[in-house]
Amino acid sequence: MILYNSITRKKEPFTPLDPKHVKMYVCGPTVYDRAHIGNARPVVVFDVLFRMLKHLYDTVTYVRNITDIDDKIMTAAAKKQVSIQHITTENTRFYNEDMTALGALPPTQTPKATEHIQEMIQMIEDLIQKKFAYAKDGHVVFDVERNNTYGKLSRLNLDDQISGARVEVAPYKKNPQDFVLWKPSDDTQPGWDSPWGRGRPGWHIECSAMVKKHLGKTFDIHGGGIDLIFPHHENEIAQSECCHDGSPFARYWMHNGHLIVNGEKMSKSLGNFFTVEELRDTYAGEAIRLTLLSAHYRQPLDWRPEVVAQSTAILDRFYTALEGCPDAPGTVSDAFLNCLKDDLNVPEALSQLHTMVSNIHKEKDLFQKQTLQRNCKASANLLGLLESTAENWFQGTESDDVLWIEDMIEKRHQAKKNKDFKEADTIRDKLREKGILLEDTSNGTTWKRK
Repeated sequence: MILYNSITRKKEPFTPLDPKHVKMYVCGPTVYDRAHIGNARPVVVFDVLFRMLKHLYDTVTYVRNITDIDDKIMTAAAKKQVSIQHITTENTRFYNEDMTALGALPPTQTPKATEHIQEMIQMIEDLIQKKFAYAKDGHVVFDVERNNTYGKLSRLNLDDQISGARVEVAPYKKNPQDFVLWKPSDDTQPGWDSPWGRGRPGWHIECSAMVKKHLGKTFDIHGGGIDLIFPHHENEIAQSECCHDGSPFARYWMHNGHLIVNGEKMSKSLGNFFTVEELRDTYAGEAIRLTLLSAHYRQPLDWRPEVVAQSTAILDRFYTALEGCPDAPGTVSDAFLNCLKDDLNVPEALSQLHTMVSNIHKEKDLFQKQTLQRNCKASANLLGLLESTAENWFQGTESDDVLWIEDMIEKRHQAKKNKDFKEADTIRDKLREKGILLEDTSNGTTWKRK
């Protein structure tokens, strides 16, 4: 397998530290609100990588954290006049529901920041002892100038970092680009006892502490959105490698491209801001997932309604080809697999699926057709697609109105039996208005949604 490594800016053969055990970490959500569609892209991208790695290696440990202590969470709790725990518990549940609806497998571990405060404090103490951090006014701050490799991921020099307006100028800092590891909490804010007084961690330190505990000092793959390269991932590298006497942090860095909406940056002020929950009210989760996979993961993705409609039509064609597919394991196509092994080239893998589907439609021999169906389904499953059945896709058997549809079909059957064809046609028209299409066959009446 070949992966593009953000830190070297080139594709490299992937060789895990342990040939039988791959370790991967991906930055997870800050649970202060519902996840938007941009939050979902890295989840789907790295879910495909997770599936791929599980297919190729004996054991894969995939850690995706939950940030449940943050100023945004405190603001959301104050605005709604509820507890911070209420905000984090509710939004963690919402997040998991939304990502499950998009077909994402649960990571191996989902550690929470608040469960690792002592690990963070220990790491901060080590950094102070090694002269890479200093304490002032209740804060502990990382001293960037002490780290002579700082900037190796983003390739920004110190002047670029300051001019980029992504650093905070504060009286407790020696230099503007230094970043906070620990900050004080007042009586109204959540806090933990520490050698520097009651306080709470900065954002960056939590990932380093959780990685060390669950994956070790050095691990294989670190993933996230391209917007996290600086300062978050840059700071993770600095604090982890300085704490561990220069031991490499992540060996491969992978970043997905930005998501934009109709050619513009997603923004509530522009009216083009969509949560996953809102999109699920209109589109099937699998169609949303396929749309998120429609561009190569390193490229920007332009979210447009017509693309989601196209994804739905593609899935209609795919599931039509799987009608009558036996419930038995298939074999992943070599051509399909080779596409994914080339830096997760999902668009090329999808073209292979289209070819498989065309071959299924052309095949006349039932045994050969069923073999093609099983292999197509096995291949698509590596993308988290076609995991349902044709019947479930077209009928949506989990919907509340299924019993009503089945009842209407039975009433239509009785009307036809009584030769009341006008009533039968009225029922068919009523179902069509609801987006339900009927097909009369020798084995009875089948139905699907438009």
